[in-house]
Amino acid sequence: MIAKTKEDFNGLKEIGKICGTIRDELVQSTKPGMTTKELDEMAGEMFEKAGAQSAPKGEYDFPGYTCISINEEVAHGIPGKRTIQEGDLVNIDVSGSKNGYFADTGISFVVGNGDTTLQKICDVAKEAFNAGLEKAKPGAKKSGLGKAVNSIAKQHGLTVIKNLTGHGVGRSIHEAPHHILNFYSRWDDEILKDGMVIAFEPFISTLEEEVFQSDDGWTFLTDESFVAQYEHTIILTKEGPIITTL
Repeated sequence: MIAKTKEDFNGLKEIGKICGTIRDELVQSTKPGMTTKELDEMAGEMFEKAGAQSAPKGEYDFPGYTCISINEEVAHGIPGKRTIQEGDLVNIDVSGSKNGYFADTGISFVVGNGDTTLQKICDVAKEAFNAGLEKAKPGAKKSGLGKAVNSIAKQHGLTVIKNLTGHGVGRSIHEAPHHILNFYSRWDDEILKDGMVIAFEPFISTLEEEVFQSDDGWTFLTDESFVAQYEHTIILTKEGPIITTL
């Protein structure tokens, strides 16, 4: 989507704030002993109260209001009976729509006291996001974001997930540009445009560079790596990027 009108900017900011608020509330509410289903039901109530809809449920008939992934689950985890434990690496991904505008945001975090490596990849994911954000300017090449992400990962002795990417968002949950890579590709020479709306989401990995889909048809997994994500919806403008999901 290319945001052009005041209505566009206001609509994107409204759903961005809703999704960001739900994300933060779920993170703050995550405690050992809770199930992922309990967290997801909180999100459903918050979507309803805000007059908004869950994007995965509404657009893809996903079996949950949000995607909640734990440890070996990297993304698109289905909320259910799994109990959250002290030290778990949890990812909460919230995307929604209201009045025809969409937003997408996610964050990985460690529950309570956990392995320092897990906290490290969460911190590096945020650092990689901020490095890529500096390259998110109209007129710049989209590949600059992935180059920045991969550079930060390498500086910390980590790597990136190559088959999960960011994407365009705004009038639907997934739209052009269809991929924003977490690494540099010289073929990825699309020029970013003023008003372009993107979901930028670095995935930082301890080892593996690809995920695979589980038998449930939704969840993306790793064999022997931990992965952290940090994602916001951004409107690119000549005056600087606007993060709608803060």
